[in-house]
Amino acid sequence: MKKNIAIIMGGYSSEYEISLKSGNVVFETLDPEKYNAYRIHIFKDKWVYVDEKNTEFPIDKNDFSINIDSFKITFDCVFNAIHGSPGEDGFMQGYLKLLNIPQTSCDMYQASLTFNKRDCLSVLKPYGIKTAESYYINLGDTINEDAIITKVGLPCFVKANKAGSSFGVTKIHKKQDLQNAINVAFKEDDEIIIESFLDGIEVSVGVITYKGKTKVLPITEIVSENDFFDYEAKYLGKSQEITPARLTKEQEDKVNTLAKTVYDVLKMKGFSRSEFIFKDGEPHLLEMNTVPGLTRESILPQQAAAAGISMNDLFDSAIEEALK
Repeated sequence: MKKNIAIIMGGYSSEYEISLKSGNVVFETLDPEKYNAYRIHIFKDKWVYVDEKNTEFPIDKNDFSINIDSFKITFDCVFNAIHGSPGEDGFMQGYLKLLNIPQTSCDMYQASLTFNKRDCLSVLKPYGIKTAESYYINLGDTINEDAIITKVGLPCFVKANKAGSSFGVTKIHKKQDLQNAINVAFKEDDEIIIESFLDGIEVSVGVITYKGKTKVLPITEIVSENDFFDYEAKYLGKSQEITPARLTKEQEDKVNTLAKTVYDVLKMKGFSRSEFIFKDGEPHLLEMNTVPGLTRESILPQQAAAAGISMNDLFDSAIEEALK
């Protein structure tokens, strides 16, 4: 009997357009002989099922069901393709857990922790995970520019703490640009992390649960045409994404081991993509994404392809793991 799969996409953050693209790729890829796939748009003002004619049917939030022509449809599993809130920060995970509906991403606590860059890096430091030097600011705090520059140096990165796709991120080279960068970050979040610039090879490492086992995918090297791997570089072709990365065997072994350690320490499930920069030969963790991009151009599907895993197999395994 075919399983009913709800593919949730959209979300409440600036990443909603990217999420819609990811969700539609999942919808187009899932085997129709095996699954009944439903596109579910999650927005602040509406939760709706969107059919092939773009007709919208409201979601009953009491049990996450839809009603079509007086026929109630419930779901065997939810495929999470929401980048940012509420799909990557734990809210949907908690809601679906209460309803006892399996979903493909990590659990609520892991999603909430990894979405908070400051908290995640703090939890991992005792395990020997190297990170950039950092300085934290909350909305309303007094801004001490001299203390910030003394701590992290120049150039540095000013980042919204809970945001993705490089929204709210600015690289600054001069102290006089600091306040404007802080203002940009506060448009995305009420918490900021300011980090020292790490000059070295940047790589992205996908780690997934695939057919019951933790699997580290081939590494991608990021070469941005811009000053850093910003939105344009990620989504508008202003970068090279080289898979497999041009690393020495030693570098490859180090970052693979580290990425798997992070995945295991945090008790992750589903897909993840962690970003690292090599400094003095050692990989330093920048962040982990638990609902990475899933378009055909996205990094994780590129890595899966390099490992001989088709998108169909990648998505199918995610559902099978969730249904366990």
